[in-house]
Amino acid sequence: MAVLEKIRSKTVFLIAIIGLALFAFIISDFIGKGRFSNHQPTEIGTVNGEDVPSDAFRLQVENAVHQANGQASSIEAAKYVWEQNVQQILLNQQIEKLGLSVEKDQIISILAKTPLAQNPQFVNEYGVFDPSKFTAYLNTLKSNNPQAYAQWKMQEDAIIEGAKQQMYFSLIRAGLGVTNAEAEIAYHQEKDMADISYVALQYSSIDDKNINVSDSEIKDYIKKHEKQFKQEAYRNIQYIVVNEKPSAADTQAEKEAINKLLQPEIVFNNQTHANDTIAGFAQTKNVKEFVDRHSDTPYDTLFVSKEDLRSAYADTLFALPVGKVFGPYEEDGNLKLSRMVAKDPNGAVKASHILIAYKGSQAATPNTTRTKEEAKAKAESLLAEAKVAGADFAALASENSDEPGANYRGGDLGFFKRGAMVKPFEQFVFANPVGTIGIVETDFGYHVVKVTDKAPTVQLATITRKVEPSEATLNELFSKVSNFEMKASQNPKDFSNIAKSSDLTVLRADNLHKNDDQIIGLGANRQIVQWLFNQETKVGDLKKFTNGGNYIVAQLVKQGEEGLSDVQDVAPFVKPILIREKKAAILKEKAKGNSLAAIASANKTEVKTATGLTMNNPILIGEGREPKVIGAAFGLKQGAISKPIDGENAVYVIQVSSVSVSVAPATNDYKTYAETIEKLRTERAGQGILKSLENSATIKENISAFY
Repeated sequence: MAVLEKIRSKTVFLIAIIGLALFAFIISDFIGKGRFSNHQPTEIGTVNGEDVPSDAFRLQVENAVHQANGQASSIEAAKYVWEQNVQQILLNQQIEKLGLSVEKDQIISILAKTPLAQNPQFVNEYGVFDPSKFTAYLNTLKSNNPQAYAQWKMQEDAIIEGAKQQMYFSLIRAGLGVTNAEAEIAYHQEKDMADISYVALQYSSIDDKNINVSDSEIKDYIKKHEKQFKQEAYRNIQYIVVNEKPSAADTQAEKEAINKLLQPEIVFNNQTHANDTIAGFAQTKNVKEFVDRHSDTPYDTLFVSKEDLRSAYADTLFALPVGKVFGPYEEDGNLKLSRMVAKDPNGAVKASHILIAYKGSQAATPNTTRTKEEAKAKAESLLAEAKVAGADFAALASENSDEPGANYRGGDLGFFKRGAMVKPFEQFVFANPVGTIGIVETDFGYHVVKVTDKAPTVQLATITRKVEPSEATLNELFSKVSNFEMKASQNPKDFSNIAKSSDLTVLRADNLHKNDDQIIGLGANRQIVQWLFNQETKVGDLKKFTNGGNYIVAQLVKQGEEGLSDVQDVAPFVKPILIREKKAAILKEKAKGNSLAAIASANKTEVKTATGLTMNNPILIGEGREPKVIGAAFGLKQGAISKPIDGENAVYVIQVSSVSVSVAPATNDYKTYAETIEKLRTERAGQGILKSLENSATIKENISAFY
């Protein structure tokens, strides 16, 4: 029974191990080798006609949000879970088409490659994974703990699915082999070289203003490149933001209140039936009680260095005499009042050390064989070396210290304050002057310690008050926003002018999509995105929102639906391309001639040369990347003049002249090149297979209807 209980206690742990190990095994193996309609949908979406049920999806999202520890919103988690579901379904569909299956012996084989195989419970006398022991464990689990066994069956299903995926990816890799001919081509692309003469007619020689590109031409270009210009439905907005922040009057009132803390307070004593005088902040003897009673943050007893203050007033605060008060001063939206409580001229010490560990010490590793006596002797020897004039303590630490990282830190511990180190170490460094070198014994071993510097620390008592907006301020802000909203609703086309007259700044956020959560300038604001994609929301509509102490009035200014991008949206990208094409056509006419010299003369330019050109590195020095030009060079006969070539930066006419193409000598071994090509193919497959499946699939998602 004791054994059974032991098995039960380890069930969850073992299942977790199996899951994590399987995930790592499959992924590393492959990569290493390479809501807005009247009709509420009932499903999250479909992938090639296969539904993604909403109930199961919701559970997955909840788990994802939980695992993110509050670092991800529901919509962010939903998008992640959706992508995982899509990929899983697509893979399963491919696996089903291929008829891939996994047998029991394959499951055992997979388990044998995970950390589970090293569990003493499942290995034989030779330390080898014993499938029979694992099978016996599962039988016991099935009989005595059905719930845990059900968990295992779920895990087993995951193993099977994972194995199928591995088989699928293996089939893909099998088709990525490289022929000798391919390797030979790669060899010549790297080794063959060409020397050319050329004339370049730069695109920049024609002013863009002289080239006209019509909207119809841009539209035609979009149609010819549909895949490139497919777009999601999007919305553009303009908005104003009013922050619930304190006014100058609020800040002044809080300053007056905090200043009163410097004065004695008269309080009626119910016991004595007389007035008591309570000392102010500068005179009180119970600093802690005073701070805790009047501050938003509790009293801090720690001594700090000037660097620790992290304040624009650090110099002033650090120089305060004991008992003196500075403030009130503003910092990080707070008003502060600080009193110097105490000073320690040597409150921080900088030291270096060489740690010599011995067997049994806390710093010992499994490889440490040194005895305590030997460690002490070595420490004494190093102490003698360290005390020699001109000795390099950092070098001694790098060569001899057993502290991890000593080889690059040279034993330097930096500045530290009291309580940071073990007692014997702390006592030594704080008790001795700068320059002292000695030996200190701790539970970690023997330390050769050098005190390298000391610095003062101070203890400050600080009263912190966050300045909050008053009720009057909040009412004023609300009225301001409400008045703006009313005026803008009556005249939506004058949104910007009304904002300006109301002393409000108009901001924009473009290209918002239905599943977006973040809005530039506003952060997380899902409610605005949901409103934008509501079927009832039209261009020009506006609405007021509240979020995190902010009032927001947003207006929909533009909407685009799923399909091809509008001419106006892509013109900044397409127009330069068409301009270049038209320039190329003009320059090609100018680049006609019987010789390079004639072409150069006619265009008032010069004949240039380029040597050592290779296919693998298609760069023309002084011109830039020109793959078309260099590719053409390897296809020309010596002395022949090319037709005009529309390159990346110019129109070129080239000639393979003085030296013909230099073909690298043949070799019998193209193995290195074959391996490089195969590795590259595998990496690309690993990165692109799922994306390829998605691009060819029919996918519909309704995430925004639920989140």
